[in-house]
Amino acid sequence: MQGPKDATDATRRAHKALEATLPKASADDFDNSRRGFIATVPDATILNAAGHAVWDMGTFAFEAEGSEAPDTVNPSLWRQAQLNTIHGLFKVTDRIYQVRNFDLSNITFIEGDKGYIVIDPLISSETARASLALMRQHRGEKPVTAVIYTHSHVDHYGGVKGVLADEDISGGKVRIIAPEGFLEHAVSENVLAGNAMGRRATYMYGALLPRGTKGHVDAGLGKTVSLGEVSLVPPNEIVSETGTKLVVDGVEIVFQMTPDTEAPAEMNFFFPQMKALCMAENCSCHMHNIYTPRGAQVRDAKSWSYYINEAIDLFGADTEVLFASHHWPRWGRDTATNFLKKQRDMYKYVHDQTLRLANHGLTPIEIAEEIALPPTLASEWYTRGYYGTLNHNAKAVYQRYLGWFDGNPANLHPLPPVEAGKRYVEYMGGAAALLDKAREAYERGEYRWVAQVVNHLVFADPANADARHLQADALEQLGYQAESGPWRAFYLTAAMELRNPRPPSPTPRPGASGQIRALPVEQLLDALSVRLNGTKAGALEIALNMRFTDTGETYLVSLENAVLHHVRGKKSARADASIAITRAAFADLVLGEKKVGDVVAAGHAKIEGKAEALETLLSLFDVFDFWFEIVMP
Repeated sequence: MQGPKDATDATRRAHKALEATLPKASADDFDNSRRGFIATVPDATILNAAGHAVWDMGTFAFEAEGSEAPDTVNPSLWRQAQLNTIHGLFKVTDRIYQVRNFDLSNITFIEGDKGYIVIDPLISSETARASLALMRQHRGEKPVTAVIYTHSHVDHYGGVKGVLADEDISGGKVRIIAPEGFLEHAVSENVLAGNAMGRRATYMYGALLPRGTKGHVDAGLGKTVSLGEVSLVPPNEIVSETGTKLVVDGVEIVFQMTPDTEAPAEMNFFFPQMKALCMAENCSCHMHNIYTPRGAQVRDAKSWSYYINEAIDLFGADTEVLFASHHWPRWGRDTATNFLKKQRDMYKYVHDQTLRLANHGLTPIEIAEEIALPPTLASEWYTRGYYGTLNHNAKAVYQRYLGWFDGNPANLHPLPPVEAGKRYVEYMGGAAALLDKAREAYERGEYRWVAQVVNHLVFADPANADARHLQADALEQLGYQAESGPWRAFYLTAAMELRNPRPPSPTPRPGASGQIRALPVEQLLDALSVRLNGTKAGALEIALNMRFTDTGETYLVSLENAVLHHVRGKKSARADASIAITRAAFADLVLGEKKVGDVVAAGHAKIEGKAEALETLLSLFDVFDFWFEIVMP
């Protein structure tokens, strides 16, 4: 396996130039990160049932506070990485505690009258369970009385089964509170496009990179993603209006709905008794993503700014402590309000200035090269592009308003990458000539250009090892220079895969199925529809009356014009078959883990009519390969 290389002189010069532009050095963030520390687990090491580590902060020991940034890491990102190594249980204020850096996100515990209210139970059940155990060890063995999901991203609900027992879930005795649209958008972002998003997330979070100064150092938003069991328990209580007041286990909470901000379904909330404001993920200690490189709907920077401003108006005068779903809190009304104002103005600035330049006729690539934050915003560490970047966020604003097309007809219907690559190589005089020129550019430190031009040769001929390795070298230096954790991870993961291509597989290698099993029937059928292979379906027509025996729901599921439909509460007298089945058994069929005959024989399904109609329908669904290529064709 080919390993990473050293930083070049050009990269060292880039780091030196950046250092002169950074905000004034301050220990405030480090002090805030440690404030209220109670205890932790050694190296925050968390194992799964098989004894494998799903989280281990010991692998980041090389980032010890006070150590100088190595040549292979952007010095600004190095500072953020050191802040994100501070882990454990912390007291935020009376009755409010957080476990930080036991996963990508924070888990927050509110002491209620009878037990703990859990806010955002992380990605994995194992990390959430370990966090709850740490809380109980130091604050008492109390039950979980409620769970609040701030929004619809997996790092804020995936570990829910680590804090809830099966009887809590099935009996509905624990309140599970979420913003309106939570389940719909959790499904849309993590299931309908989940395979593509999951694969791209391996790039964005550096999941495959070794931990070290030439590999993964930080995700900006947090250390990285945990690798445990992901679960989803649907909410049983929905908040839909700003100003809604709930008393949860004796704790009053005032909610603010913030749709179309950092997530399509999200909410902030205020605790009047503690004078504490939770900003969910709408404010964090960096510039966030308006577009996330793992892939998701482009976010509305204008709405994002508006709702931060509304939070100031609603809660600012009464806020004595501000905390969020990532990073560390801020104490003091003036400090909190100033932080909120600059976060508000950062997103509105990107929005307004991108559209100003677009209305002058600049394209998204041109805008991204020209836009810069004003001095008052650029002077703060918490506006740095550790996660989102000004460059790709400007492109996102353009996309939201004007789409992917920049107006130049040459870009309206371009050739696909392989065909274009072959022709570029031919026009440049062949592979050898292209590589000679690209190596000269590499020696001059022109890594962006090398990555762009050699990409054509890689797609024209992925077997050309010289091309792959030069492309990897250029991407690697771009990774070393990147201030954004995700940009670094994308560049370095691509370099690793170019140097060490993954052997092809004769069969698809699907990703995790845990979320599919947890989906309600409606969302399960939605997820199924995007797996239908329209070419295979052709002119076939199938109709099935389906009754889910454990939920009592009925659906007419039909295939027509190579499109799968489902209508709740409807049936057809001319259906090919009528099927009574449990939701779990249907999930087994959808995932391909059992055959129709298996679930019928086990008593989990009963079919009247043509059983082969269901079998035919199931045969039309694709199995996605999680490990599709990204940096090669």
